[in-house]
This record gives sequence, C-alpha cells and structure tokens, in this order.
Amino acid sequence: MKFKALTSSFVLAVLATVLFFAHRSNAQEAPRRIEIVAKRFDFTPGDITLKKGVPVVIAFTSQDVSHGVKFKELNLVVASKKGETKEINFTPTQTGTFVGQCSVFCGSGHGGMKMTLHVTE
Repeated sequence: MKFKALTSSFVLAVLATVLFFAHRSNAQEAPRRIEIVAKRFDFTPGDITLKKGVPVVIAFTSQDVSHGVKFKELNLVVASKKGETKEINFTPTQTGTFVGQCSVFCGSGHGGMKMTLHVTE
C-alpha cells in the first residue's frame, strides 16, 4: 500500500512540474505588446526599439481624430479612428532606424507628426 501511495505522489509531483514549466514556457513566448497613442500632433511613445525577428503586437490608439502611422521601408501601416484601438502583429525583418509619418491627415501639424523605430540585432 505504501508503494501505491508513493507512486501516486511521485506521478503527481512530476505532472505538477511539467505543467508549471509548460505554462511558464508559453508565457515567455507571448509577443511583446507595444501601445502607441496618437493625438494631434504627437505619438507616445515617440521612439521605440525592437529586435529583428522578434514578433510584437502593436496596439495603436487615436485619442482625438483619426490618425495612422506608416513606416514605408518596413511595409508597416496601422490606423484608427478617434477613440479606437487597432492591433496588428509585426515582426521586423531588417535592422536600422526608421521614421514613421502620420498617414491620415489630421490638421496643420500633420507634416511634423513623426515617430522613430529602431530595430537592432
């Protein structure tokens, strides 16, 4: 009888360990979430650093009017209407420093509404 109890305890301990590490592994694989807030004539944050080949989720929120951001060299565009949040998955494939421009006309300061994306190895 002691052998059955010991075996059952061992099996439960192994199962608990496997489940713990499986959950921990899945949590580490979740993509980083980048939240960008747009309002006339500013992006917050205005400067973001990512790693090449590492996927991220970009959550883009517009606070006051419709806004967007476009990084032409990265083929990355996201836009949202006032009060909306749009999410896109993005994996950088090249390194460098890229300047994004507001892609939806938003008023007199539209041309100066930019943000910088740094992609490192």
